[in-house]
Amino acid sequence: MMKHLLVAMAVLGTLAVPAQATAAPAVRLQYYTTAPQPAAPQAEPIFNLVNSGTTTLQLRDLKIRYYFTGSGPHVFACSWARVGCSQVTGTFGNGHLELGFRGGTLGAGAQTQVEVRFYRADWQSFSQSDDYSFGAVSAYTDWPKATVHRSGTLMWGDPPPTSGPAGVLFDDFAYTNADDPLIAARNWTVRTNPGGPGVPGATWPKGNVTFPTADGAKVMQLKATNDGVNITQSEMLHQRKFFEGTYAARVKFSDAPTTGADGDETVQTFFTITPLDAPMDPNYGELDFEYLPNGGWGLTGPLMYMTSWETYQPDPWLADNTSTFVNSSHAGWHDLVVQVSGGTLRYYVDGRLAAEHGGKYYPETPMSINFNHWFITAGQTGTARTWIQQVDWVYHSKNEVVSPAEVSSRVAGYRAGNVTWQDTI
Repeated sequence: MMKHLLVAMAVLGTLAVPAQATAAPAVRLQYYTTAPQPAAPQAEPIFNLVNSGTTTLQLRDLKIRYYFTGSGPHVFACSWARVGCSQVTGTFGNGHLELGFRGGTLGAGAQTQVEVRFYRADWQSFSQSDDYSFGAVSAYTDWPKATVHRSGTLMWGDPPPTSGPAGVLFDDFAYTNADDPLIAARNWTVRTNPGGPGVPGATWPKGNVTFPTADGAKVMQLKATNDGVNITQSEMLHQRKFFEGTYAARVKFSDAPTTGADGDETVQTFFTITPLDAPMDPNYGELDFEYLPNGGWGLTGPLMYMTSWETYQPDPWLADNTSTFVNSSHAGWHDLVVQVSGGTLRYYVDGRLAAEHGGKYYPETPMSINFNHWFITAGQTGTARTWIQQVDWVYHSKNEVVSPAEVSSRVAGYRAGNVTWQDTI
């Protein structure tokens, strides 16, 4: 979250939608297992990654995905690797283990082997028989049921098929106040802990998140206040369990404060995020809608940013992201949709495609859903200013690409049926 304060340093030089990547070099993945039994205490996939192309590949750009259905949590271990186990990473996503490399190269015609294992944290046996990538083979075999990705683009294999929504989150924010027990019961958190983004020393009071009725419906309201010295901000976030599919929210942005003089560099947001475990963590990810009514980061507002992150380093600051912005007012209610599917990210504002990103900026691990409201700078000292952002509803459909029009139709259906909350993810 801290990197939001400096996001402009990353986006100023990369404000255009990236061009489509050229055809990727060729790879082939072979597999066998030393645990071929249908029920086993641990899975033991062994891979041989072959560069069948004509150019050298950077191993840090490559990911291997092994798909399975066992319930977690799971523990990953590297048994042996030609490049050394210290150069191999393993993370669990939604229904898959993803292997990565910290460094090294794979020359044209070369190959490298990786032997790994993973098991349930409670050491109970699990069935492999219905795991998509599992096969009881005892020698290296070309294996399209495990996939290879280069900077987010599929290079080898066939991911498991998906059919329809695997789960849905919908919330109409029909809560009484920030202490409503249903908030925690439904896996939301009203933030109160210190830290970024925003002005150093700013606080995040729970009372800055309220649930009034506005424009005829209950809404979540995020307040931020600023007198140049005492600064308060607000945030509400869901648990980290969302990955591919469609994210949507109806958000009301403000171009001016409700009290005090205009001019603050405020940021009003809807985004998803994976925590940064270490500088330049390859498994970090973030997808942002950020509205800056008075501009900021060296640019004149109003600005609507859509930014996709690969990773970043906080100190010294180094960011790897891509961003597109619209330089016009977005005051009032807007339907925001981002589709995450097949290596491509599509951002929509009010049904219109506003940005398309992909490649290495495509997320790799589960994310949380967040809304926050904060200040880039302290601004003028004197009379306090009060800024308001409101959220009518939020919707996510897992593993399904849903058009903006269809999202609106489904939300209307929930409301017609008096459904204020649903979570089947």
